[in-house]
Amino acid sequence: MSGAAVAAAAPRGRTTTGPAARSAAGPWLLGVRHHGPGSARAVLAALRAARPAAVLIEGPPEGDALLPLAADPRMRPPVALLAHAVDDPGRASFWPMAAFSPEWVAIRWALDHDVPVRFIDLPAAHSLALKEPAPEEPGEGPERAEHAQEEEVTPVVDPIRVLAETAGYDDPERWWEDVVEHRSPTGERDDGGMRLEGATPDDAVTDDASGDALAPFVALAEAMSALREAYGDGGQPRDAVREAYMRIQLRTARKEFGDDVAVVCGAWHVPALAARTTLAADRALLKGLPKVRTDLTWVPWTHRRLARQSGYGAGIDSPGWYGHLFEAADRPIERWMTKVAGLLRGEDRFVSTAHVIEAVRLAETLAALRGRPLAGLGETTDAVRAVMCEGSDVPLALVRDRLIVGESLGEVPDTAPAVPLQRDLTRSQRTLRLKPEASERELDLDLRKETDAARSRLLHRLRLLDVGWGDPVAGRGSTGTFRESWRLSWEPELHVRVAEAGVWGTTVLTAATAKAASQAVAATALADVTALAEHCLLAGLPDALPVVMKALADRAALDADVGHLADALPALARSLRYGDVRSTDTAALTEVAAGLAERICVGLPPACTGLDPDGAETLRGQVEEVHGAIGLLDTGAEPGTGLRERWDAVLHKLAARDAVAGVIRGRATRLLLDEGRLAEDEAARLMGLALSPGTPPADAAAWIEGFVGGASGGGMLLVHDERLLGLVDAWLTGVPADQFTDVLPLLRRTFSAYEPGVRRTLGELVRRGPVPEGARRNDAAPAAGGFGPGLDRTRADAVEPVVRLLLGRPPEPAEAAV
Repeated sequence: MSGAAVAAAAPRGRTTTGPAARSAAGPWLLGVRHHGPGSARAVLAALRAARPAAVLIEGPPEGDALLPLAADPRMRPPVALLAHAVDDPGRASFWPMAAFSPEWVAIRWALDHDVPVRFIDLPAAHSLALKEPAPEEPGEGPERAEHAQEEEVTPVVDPIRVLAETAGYDDPERWWEDVVEHRSPTGERDDGGMRLEGATPDDAVTDDASGDALAPFVALAEAMSALREAYGDGGQPRDAVREAYMRIQLRTARKEFGDDVAVVCGAWHVPALAARTTLAADRALLKGLPKVRTDLTWVPWTHRRLARQSGYGAGIDSPGWYGHLFEAADRPIERWMTKVAGLLRGEDRFVSTAHVIEAVRLAETLAALRGRPLAGLGETTDAVRAVMCEGSDVPLALVRDRLIVGESLGEVPDTAPAVPLQRDLTRSQRTLRLKPEASERELDLDLRKETDAARSRLLHRLRLLDVGWGDPVAGRGSTGTFRESWRLSWEPELHVRVAEAGVWGTTVLTAATAKAASQAVAATALADVTALAEHCLLAGLPDALPVVMKALADRAALDADVGHLADALPALARSLRYGDVRSTDTAALTEVAAGLAERICVGLPPACTGLDPDGAETLRGQVEEVHGAIGLLDTGAEPGTGLRERWDAVLHKLAARDAVAGVIRGRATRLLLDEGRLAEDEAARLMGLALSPGTPPADAAAWIEGFVGGASGGGMLLVHDERLLGLVDAWLTGVPADQFTDVLPLLRRTFSAYEPGVRRTLGELVRRGPVPEGARRNDAAPAAGGFGPGLDRTRADAVEPVVRLLLGRPPEPAEAAV
């Protein structure tokens, strides 16, 4: 392709005036780039100049009935048309539109001027039938429902890149900005965008300023024709079917409205729509296409989902920046720098007016040096980094996330079609004042309050339905069971998840109940059923519990694997705890939980022998989980059940048997010591045996990891008990040199989990060396580096009343204190 064709692609206009352009013969094929503010401004100018009798837009024809909703004042872009198969809602496609999308501008212009507007692309009934359902990968969530244009519209050959490279640009985005986004429809430098708000989009353009508004599209069509001649269908053979259908729709519109028809479509399709073909040939391409029943609706969309990095192939890198260019009335760079300054000031960064002025000057200077008509995103970003961020990319990442990409979430009116489950969810969100937001936020709930408890039940029910609006997170500031913390973020694809979940019921409650019952019947693993029982209690599904409990009793009776039982018990114990917090009757779980605990006590000691390191580590974690679960069960158990005593006997067996893996013996010893069920002298004796010279170093290191490893406070135990520290120190210094490297990785893993302060204190103690027993009892013992001179009884006495208050113990009588 010649450089002249590329130069012609730049929408610089011709010398003809607006009236002359309006007299040009139609139909007018307005080739655009999806989600481009320059294309949107050019389309707006072209429509005002041509005054077409009808507007045709690339999109699914089933959406024609939904087009009037675009004029609803409650409809706020970004939004998207969602099409999904009725029998398989997971097979879905989106057609997103932002305020700066040419398609949205054309729709609004047509509705505001009472001009018929229609979609002319291949019907969603065919495109969804042709679309193979992609298998869902773990962790991808709703990402599998992508826009149809991701695989159908964007050619393998990127026309923008080819045009940019032909023009001598190495960055297609920079070329597009220079020739389109930074220029007005008349070809002059554009120092601002066009505002399109409310019901009067024409207010932004005058007849005198429109120029030859159609010339840029003629030039772009010539460039795309050259590309299609060179690359054919660009590696997308399905485009031929789509373009055949669009030609048929264009013929139909010309019969009804004459040649005064404007078509807004991807520039890649313009040559195909202008080609002379027969109606019979186009119909032949469409013959025999598969078809499915579909439903369409409008759904809110986000700027983040318009970005390329989020998976939408026809998206843009910087929707927030493009939205700013489209909406800025004038002086876009100055206004952009003011936005950036406001954002950084909100994050407690010092940014003054002088910073804004210098950043604007630097951006304009960089644009001049680089030969650009206006400072683009690259220049403004470089200026922000240098002036406002002091060369750091850390605050610049915030600017990119909040402004360049943006967090806008559109809105759709209630009159838009929706599945019954979506309507029930919307009502619940309003009742509970839980507004969906695109930005991630944390929500803290107090389950003692009815509204917060209802919010918790809703979020748990949605999780059971695989509608991942919120994820539970560790609470901040409270460990009570009446507190919950959630991280919420609403993604547009969750509308597809809601449609998929609609097969289970018409309300969130009935759908979650039906799905829980179905999962209980289908579950084969005991841990899955216990987790489901816990989820039913959290979600408040009393009608599903009988089915779940029956499945739980059946699985528990048949499963003899101690590991499976150990995995199942913690969930049951947590479920029993919720009876007090959520006013849920959990009596049915008590018998099953007690039976599981008894079977674990019997089968655990034999299961802990003959294990490899990985198996021992897995069982160690299960022992810890069971220990915590039995603590919860024992708290609510009837007096005299003896569950705690039987578990303590199991731990004593594990701690004393040499055949048990070292990491499990060490952990059992530690659990007994922490619970006060093992004397310190006995713990020291067991440690001495485990670290005796006859024990292989690898086994001894495993015992140490079980006893003081991880972040469970083992480091502080060594700090406060110098006998144990001395045993560890003596063993470590006695490990032979040829075996030391074998145990070093295990020891590094053990001690690296300690807090820096704990490691530093242990280092000071080891450097000081052992303290004689007499010196320990002497309060006036010399101080080691980093430690006080001895016990300060006056300060200790001042703390004692506070400690007693925290522990709930009565104050010590004055006589005893004396």
